[in-house]
Amino acid sequence: MSKKAQTAISPTRAEDYPEWYQQVIKAADLAETSPVRGCMVIKPWGYAIWENIQRELDARFKATGHKNAYFPLFIPMSFLQKEADHVEGFAKECAVVTHSRLEADADGKLQPAGPLEEPLIVRPTSETIIGELFAKWVQSYRDLPLLINQWANVVRWEMRTRLFLRTAEFLWQEGHTVHASSEEAMEETRQMLEVYADFAESHLAMPVMTGEKTEAERFPGAEATFAIEAMMQDRKALQAGTSHFLGQNFARSSEIKYLSAEGKEEYAWTTSWGVSTRLVGGLIMSHSDDDGLVLPPRIAPAHVVVIPVTPKESTRAAVLEYCQELKRELEAQVFLDGRVKVEFDDRDMRGGEKTWGWIKKGVPVRVEVGPRDMEADSVFVGRRDRAPKDKESMDRSAFISGISGLLDSIQDNLLAKAKAFRKAHTREIASEAEFVEFFTPEAGNPGEAHGGFALMGFCCDPELEDSIAKKYKVTVRCIPDSTASETVPCAFTGKPGKRVLFAKSY
Repeated sequence: MSKKAQTAISPTRAEDYPEWYQQVIKAADLAETSPVRGCMVIKPWGYAIWENIQRELDARFKATGHKNAYFPLFIPMSFLQKEADHVEGFAKECAVVTHSRLEADADGKLQPAGPLEEPLIVRPTSETIIGELFAKWVQSYRDLPLLINQWANVVRWEMRTRLFLRTAEFLWQEGHTVHASSEEAMEETRQMLEVYADFAESHLAMPVMTGEKTEAERFPGAEATFAIEAMMQDRKALQAGTSHFLGQNFARSSEIKYLSAEGKEEYAWTTSWGVSTRLVGGLIMSHSDDDGLVLPPRIAPAHVVVIPVTPKESTRAAVLEYCQELKRELEAQVFLDGRVKVEFDDRDMRGGEKTWGWIKKGVPVRVEVGPRDMEADSVFVGRRDRAPKDKESMDRSAFISGISGLLDSIQDNLLAKAKAFRKAHTREIASEAEFVEFFTPEAGNPGEAHGGFALMGFCCDPELEDSIAKKYKVTVRCIPDSTASETVPCAFTGKPGKRVLFAKSY
């Protein structure tokens, strides 16, 4: 019997995918659970990834005319009640503030005191309170379009949580816009979905399908919801971003009106759209392997780590100086629209331990330099998109001048691998029997990854969709844009329908 291959992460993806995911986060030091149940602490390496996501998206939002603002964390309960579908959709997830202060009782224990006249909801999403303010800001067609984004935290009272993917509190951005016509609002909705899709592919190396949600999956109160859906390595779908055409529903409930150029008072048309720290979870599950985190260079907190190898004290100072100069020269190189970011690890610990630490943190390029490398004016280079032992010696100057191209190569390779994986696990399905076979684990291997993306005809009946979800734990992820114009027979009923994307999901 052959010996089992050693991996830095245990269990492996094949052995226990959910636990593998948690162990990758722990090994990379990205985040941990907090003393507050259901919440997480995002640690510096994890937060640096979020900052890079935030920085790139913020630039894209501003390039399309949006401006940042900030709105209150607390929302009066009466605001949520204005839009019936909205409050029904979020009621079970709301955290409620009912008192204004704490007072000590007779035993010295703190107790809530000062009941509020009206309970406050801790922001689950901000359509209602932003709508209240937009009604004041919008008076005339000259005030339109109003294009606002906010970076904030939200609370949705989740008890079954998983770091980055689903927590009671998480970080996100939420865009909110007001328009003079339905056409302009729909154009905005679609534009922002494309911003998300392009960012996911170009920076996260995470290929996505874009499409409209069915009525059953629509955002509460919206007329249409569009999403980007990505396939993770366990073949489940991750909804990675949404963009909502709200029609006039929230404009009517919040009285967002404007005086048209013809002098007529009209209700405005609104949109909202958002992505969250869930993107970090998607990033982890798209690329990471059984040795830890794998980061695409365009989103990595550091592009290169320089690791000096100093077996002898007599050569230690010279190797460190050589590495410091290498770091400075690398940092002078341009990658994308900025400089190459370099970590220098001169900690007093074994070289192998340092190297594996950075492998688990996912840094795209590792550079090891010892006395022999220094003498040959060379560097020993490892790429995170390849096996840990797959390293090569490179001329120092050639490595430095070619670093941008090397990083681009890693980025392109990760996207190509993710696209190939998705293609290999996407199937056209024509019948319910084939659907059941595709999404049922093999006998004796209930934990094995199975299924994937199923493209099939569906009549989009909400009751049937609900029964399928309950019976098979499979949902319609979207009606892909690529098939939206098609009319095909439903694989379950034979009625005319759309070609939709079915998958198990997070």
